[in-house]
Amino acid sequence: MGKTEMMAMLLAGGQGSRLGILTKEIAKPAVMFGGKYRIIDFPLSNCINSGVYTVGVLTQYEPLILTKHIGIGTPWDLDRSNEGVTMLSPFVKGNQGEWYSGTANAIYQNIRFIDSYDPEYVLILSGDHVYKMDYSKMLDFHKEHNADATIAVMEVSYEDAKQFGIMNTDETDKIIEFEEKPLVPKSNLASMGIYIFSWAALRQALIVDHEKHEDSDFGKHIIPMFIEEEKEVFAYRFNDYWKDIGTIDAYWEANIELTHTLPEFNLYDEFWKIYTNIDHQPSQFINDTAIVEKALLSEGCEISGKVYNSVIGPRVIIEEDAMIINSIIMQDTIVKRGTVIERGIVSEKCIIGENTYIGQGENTPHETKSHIYHNGITAIGAYTNIPENVVIGKNCEVSGNTTKEHYQNGKLESGRSLIV
Repeated sequence: MGKTEMMAMLLAGGQGSRLGILTKEIAKPAVMFGGKYRIIDFPLSNCINSGVYTVGVLTQYEPLILTKHIGIGTPWDLDRSNEGVTMLSPFVKGNQGEWYSGTANAIYQNIRFIDSYDPEYVLILSGDHVYKMDYSKMLDFHKEHNADATIAVMEVSYEDAKQFGIMNTDETDKIIEFEEKPLVPKSNLASMGIYIFSWAALRQALIVDHEKHEDSDFGKHIIPMFIEEEKEVFAYRFNDYWKDIGTIDAYWEANIELTHTLPEFNLYDEFWKIYTNIDHQPSQFINDTAIVEKALLSEGCEISGKVYNSVIGPRVIIEEDAMIINSIIMQDTIVKRGTVIERGIVSEKCIIGENTYIGQGENTPHETKSHIYHNGITAIGAYTNIPENVVIGKNCEVSGNTTKEHYQNGKLESGRSLIV
């Protein structure tokens, strides 16, 4: 196999627990976004648009949907004989096996895979952000600065900086200090979780750190090691759209923003297309009983009810007299006649019974998960059935084949969970 200048390793094994019930059955990178896409489509599309044709996707938590979605990489032009995409799950080595126990540990366990391509540089990506980025420009920056590591950063407010890994730099943008979620940030340059390493330097660091930390992590161990050893580590400033949609609120806001007349994130850019794996679908059908205002409708959906300021996935059916307000309805879900959903996120392949209300009542934070559900958004997990004539409050989560017997007096109070 010939030498590869730069290959990508895409970390896609995380659960994404801050997305609550949405990742109970589905890995975070496989969660749908913007109607027909999955979150992992964005870094994969960035790779092909940037000329990066060798990609390893590291999976672990609930990999089935993700693996099926990526397949052999055809939608991204990654079905190549000597390059292309490879799915990398944890595996048995000798007489033992182990899970990926940290972001850098996952790369360490795949050193042989990377060596087989003999790359000069390795691009490390996360599979859970929405953005468009030309990685070739970042590579040019890395080479111009003769860097050992280059970390993509973007400016955030000093208040928001407390939630990120922060890079403190000198006047040349060389990183002199890394702080993880500082209480008093010295800088507002937040790490985006996108790194380019010279492979020789990273390979050695992974081997050394593995002897010290079984849970080797880029933010906690590898990057601080590079800085402490005074390696050439630079910050690459990115000034375009980038969203960490790892919370229920951020996920909901980023989707609903797509319904605006001029959304900040352009899904229709002819010069930087976002590709996905979706079968050829029939056209959407809007019945004469339907009212649709400010909505993103995907292929194959059938709308007979009312949809306001919402994102509707492929093959979703909204029956007559149903009303969807400020909500996200993912693919293959059926919302039956007379049902009202407000500020809801309904995952894939759900059935919502007739005359049911979701998102009604007081805005009471969740009784045990207030850090996830507190802004009035109710989430319904994948493959969930909800019976007719029930009321589900705000800041709730529901999953499973629920029946009327699960709802006390036909109601799930705000701030409660129902998981069967």
